[in-house]
Amino acid sequence: PYYIDLNQNLYLQAYLHNSDPNLIVFLDTCVTSPDPHDFNTLTYDIIRNGCVRDSSYATYFSPNSHFARFKFNAFEFINRHKLVYLQCELVVCRLGDYSSRCYRGCINRSKRDTSS
Repeated sequence: PYYIDLNQNLYLQAYLHNSDPNLIVFLDTCVTSPDPHDFNTLTYDIIRNGCVRDSSYATYFSPNSHFARFKFNAFEFINRHKLVYLQCELVVCRLGDYSSRCYRGCINRSKRDTSS
């Protein structure tokens, strides 16, 4: 565990362990939960489908495309859960492949029509 105070910035970095310079890392989704085994019931989205959901979230530049660097403010769930667990999904793509998920950024999924 990593202990920090409420509203303190939490800085994170994900790294792709690969020597291929033609690969890039994209942070697609990061979700928090008070339960390390359940990221569906009581959750809070930091970023989902490349769309920022938390106003304290920020990305940081890295000269190396194998790194994804970001931060957000620490919080607790409804003053009842002192521990917060983080689960992130990253995507690895070919550098310069503009049709890949890494280059599409935020994907807002449209709602389907429920009419006949």
